[in-house]
Amino acid sequence: MSATAAPAGTDRSDFRTVTVGGAKLGVITALAVVLFLAASRLLPATGGLRSGVEALIVLAAGIAASFLPAQWSAARQVEGIAGAAATGLVGTIVFMAIDIVVFRPLKAYPWTWDAIGGGSTWWYLPIWWMLGTFLAWTGGIVTARQAARAEATLARRALPAVVGTLLVVTIARLAGVTWTLPFATGLAFTVMVALLAVVALARKG
Repeated sequence: MSATAAPAGTDRSDFRTVTVGGAKLGVITALAVVLFLAASRLLPATGGLRSGVEALIVLAAGIAASFLPAQWSAARQVEGIAGAAATGLVGTIVFMAIDIVVFRPLKAYPWTWDAIGGGSTWWYLPIWWMLGTFLAWTGGIVTARQAARAEATLARRALPAVVGTLLVVTIARLAGVTWTLPFATGLAFTVMVALLAVVALARKG
């Protein structure tokens, strides 16, 4: 990464861009978790309202994790894409700190993942770091590709992934897939952003 900040409007991967962006992303993730917890505790489970709201929160968090880092790093070439990926990684670390300091002492949610790992947190934290970095990296690729063709607004970048996610989740539900709606939404969104990144790389090549 560059040691100094690049001019505004160009690819940025300097220390300040990555750390400030990562801090903001970590806080956004924590707020999404708070909203998810509130929905799970305050909304009725019947009628699909709770799962629908939870899925929307997951989708919004996925959009933020995938495309905000690229927006902050002004991803256009490799340097900006790398800056976006680094921002995503820092964001997961910042959220991890908030999680350990705030959510765990308050016993905000059941730690099923800890139980799977024999009571240890550390088995899944690397997966969390990789997921956040992967989303920001693929989102950076999509952003760079769209910026080469037209103005890469957040709505324009996110819309194809959102539409694809809704189609995949709808088809899966009609096919009888019984995964919970928030989980299915998060998985489908991750796959769609990855596919869009592959398409962007193929077109560039």
